[in-house]
Amino acid sequence: MADNDWKKRLGVVYSTNPDFQYETEEISGQQTLAPAAQKLLVTIDRRNRGGKQVTLVKGFVGTEEDLADLGKKLKVRCGVGGSAKDGEITIQGDQRDKVTAILNEMGYKAKRGN
Repeated sequence: MADNDWKKRLGVVYSTNPDFQYETEEISGQQTLAPAAQKLLVTIDRRNRGGKQVTLVKGFVGTEEDLADLGKKLKVRCGVGGSAKDGEITIQGDQRDKVTAILNEMGYKAKRGN
């Protein structure tokens, strides 16, 4: 029954060949680079947030689970809230210096922006 999942085949043209086997592409997850190979940029963002400031960490290369784990560590160390999605970590408030110091301490190549 698992081989007949019609949702995976939406948009596929019908074949009259009785020997045709539909094959789905396996999406391989992106490998997480070592902390020393990561080049992260820590910036501040004030746009579209109701006047509130947030610290953004951009440039992380790796899986969503590793991004969420790093985001959680930063939120706990800074003592504030935030989120980790779409390849960037959002930390509430202007925490650029603190986040940069924490990332450098963890072995990442972090650079403070604007």
